[in-house]
Amino acid sequence: MKIVVGLGNCEAKYAHTHHNMGFLVVECLAARLGIKFKTRECDSLTARTYIKGEPVILAEPQTYMNLSGIAVKQLLAKYKCESKDLIVAYDDIDLPRYALRVRAKGSAGTHNGMRSIIDKIATEDFPRVRVGIGRPPLGVPLADFVLSEVPLKDREQMVATIESAADEITKLICLP
Repeated sequence: MKIVVGLGNCEAKYAHTHHNMGFLVVECLAARLGIKFKTRECDSLTARTYIKGEPVILAEPQTYMNLSGIAVKQLLAKYKCESKDLIVAYDDIDLPRYALRVRAKGSAGTHNGMRSIIDKIATEDFPRVRVGIGRPPLGVPLADFVLSEVPLKDREQMVATIESAADEITKLICLP
């Protein structure tokens, strides 16, 4: 079994913000698979499916971003999964806008949601798919930037990156 967690903010006003890339990635994957997030469990909205015979739980934590680890720890416990069964998708200010990076493990960097996950499950040893959002423009506070909407002119490029991130997650799920 694999648990794929997208990090984001659960309020509708944040749907197209930079900080919601993780949600957008798992929503893209769910749409491709024809499934919906309809189950509330473990402080998350979840959707269940199979990819190449592998059971997969897609999850969107419904906690605040900096408490995402609470939901992830509950999901791993409920489904008796280990950190190697977890894949996390999230935004990253340390990558250029719409760059994509897949890593088998690593630190949280500057991301509070990832810090929470690593703290709660006590390991950095799980795959992650990072969607670059770049640094805020000069003079714009980080919190304002990550919670701002992606400009309309960038949406096409954002969608292409999200689709590539969903492809990468599918590859990770299908690895032996």
